[in-house]
Amino acid sequence: MEHSIFFPPEWYPQSAVQLTWPHEGMDWAPIMDEVIPCFVAIAKEIIKHESLVILCDAVEDVKEQLGDVDYSKIIFMECDANDTWARDHGGISVFHGGEPVIYDFVFNGWGMKFAANHDNLITRTMFALGVFTGEVMPVNMQPLVMEGGSLETDGKGTLLTTTECLCSLNRNEYLVREQLEIHLKEIFGLKRILWLDHGYLAGDDTDSHIDTLARFCSEDTIAYVQCTDPEDEHYSELKQMEEELQGFTQEDGTPYRLLPLPMADKVEWEGKRLPATYANFLIINGAVLLPFYNSPKDEQVKEIIQQAFPDREIVGINCLPLIKQHGSLHCVTMQYPEGFIKTVEE
Repeated sequence: MEHSIFFPPEWYPQSAVQLTWPHEGMDWAPIMDEVIPCFVAIAKEIIKHESLVILCDAVEDVKEQLGDVDYSKIIFMECDANDTWARDHGGISVFHGGEPVIYDFVFNGWGMKFAANHDNLITRTMFALGVFTGEVMPVNMQPLVMEGGSLETDGKGTLLTTTECLCSLNRNEYLVREQLEIHLKEIFGLKRILWLDHGYLAGDDTDSHIDTLARFCSEDTIAYVQCTDPEDEHYSELKQMEEELQGFTQEDGTPYRLLPLPMADKVEWEGKRLPATYANFLIINGAVLLPFYNSPKDEQVKEIIQQAFPDREIVGINCLPLIKQHGSLHCVTMQYPEGFIKTVEE
């Protein structure tokens, strides 16, 4: 069964990216003047390359914020949402025997830390409103709790993830790691799972999502956060994570090509350190959108990411506003492969 299931990597050709737009009823309210320009910048870059699905509270408000853009590339959908983290409340795209399928897992606010009653309904609402093509089949994955930010696939049957998140007692408390691995292999058609037992970022609400720490850039390349300052609170955990990555091999036994990304400069807000990370980039058709943090390291990281994606444009976007709510660029987006999302004309 597992060989008929394909879990596409992020660099697989895409039909669209989803954004769930901020509004005054969310936690973004105190900094709406900062976060809206960030979302607008992300939206404008996406529609240069592919379609964009915007889930929002009021379409006209979003259009006013976007201004003069190519609306032939944007699909709007009005629905309720608790927050904007599409990576985690968005559906997970897979292919069953070549047919497109969306897995709708339970989203419980990162282990019941935050309200998620509206977010947990978003994927089924997208089906109800006809955002997906008629070929896409929904699969209700209850009672499994899973978030897109916790899963990194190479598209060849290998999953990279963290023990801290997937084995959280407030997610799938009835499954030990061995049982969870069996389920993951079955539903995603996996041959193996690479578990990271170390690595974290201060201020992170996700229990160490893999997309904040280490990312597949291709079948043989992993970019990861490296901390070289022994005085930094992250040094020990990230050093141990680095050693774990160095011990991982590809399916044929070849070591991975590892690209260390510098630890982002310390960012604090209201007296607390925030989880700024350069690993939270988004791969889209022909480009990679990279979070910038108004730091001299921004351009350094851009050069490193260009090594991983020599044929793609690397675009930096100021994500300091996103970090104030403890997430970054990848966290607010969810991509869908070719054939999953209707065109605007449809």
